[in-house]
Amino acid sequence: MSPRELLEIDPVELKFPFELKKQISCSIQLTNKSDDYVAFKVKTTSPKKYCVRPNAGIVQPRSTCDVIVTMQAQREAPPDMQCKDKFLLQSVVVNQGVTVKDITQEMFAKESGNVVDEVKLRVLYVSPPQPPSPVPEGSEEDSSPRPSVSENGNSNASELLAATRAYAEDIQQGKSSENLTLISRLTEEKNAAIQQNNKLRQELELVRREVSKQQGGFSFLFVVIIALLGIFLGCMLKK
Repeated sequence: MSPRELLEIDPVELKFPFELKKQISCSIQLTNKSDDYVAFKVKTTSPKKYCVRPNAGIVQPRSTCDVIVTMQAQREAPPDMQCKDKFLLQSVVVNQGVTVKDITQEMFAKESGNVVDEVKLRVLYVSPPQPPSPVPEGSEEDSSPRPSVSENGNSNASELLAATRAYAEDIQQGKSSENLTLISRLTEEKNAAIQQNNKLRQELELVRREVSKQQGGFSFLFVVIIALLGIFLGCMLKK
């Protein structure tokens, strides 16, 4: 910092990310590295275009002060994004106890013999930051391949065919199980009927033997019983 630079200014170029119909702000930091109290005032060549807060103030010794410059919303962009606007920051050493209300234009008049430090600030328009691009398909976040429409159609058809076959097999297995159960039940009934028939035949044979021994000495009721047994035996054999 040279002897005439009372305040260190950062930055010396005001960069605005230019966007149409949008207010844009830029910050300036003023640093006083001396042991003096320094008053400052900010001027611009386009006062209606910019708003400066604060546009005047006191920077105490070994301290900083932030100034916010806001550009009003613009309806059209300048040719080639070039800006001719300029700012002038004036600073002067003042006595301790001087407040912002005490700052006047005469304090920065060199004609009055005041030692005034002046720094010109340029204005630059820059392109606004671009939003992050969306993640494309097939990136690291989703590296699994995605099948095409035709692949999806083939895949769905294959799944449907497999499901149909499985369903048919289940039905077939169910029917086979029912058939096996029916065959088993019928087999058991047939075996039981054969056993019953064998038993009846044995009993009939015993009756015949008894009749042969008695040689006609049996009653009419006994003949009826023999006939019923024969009929029942015939029915069982037909089954």
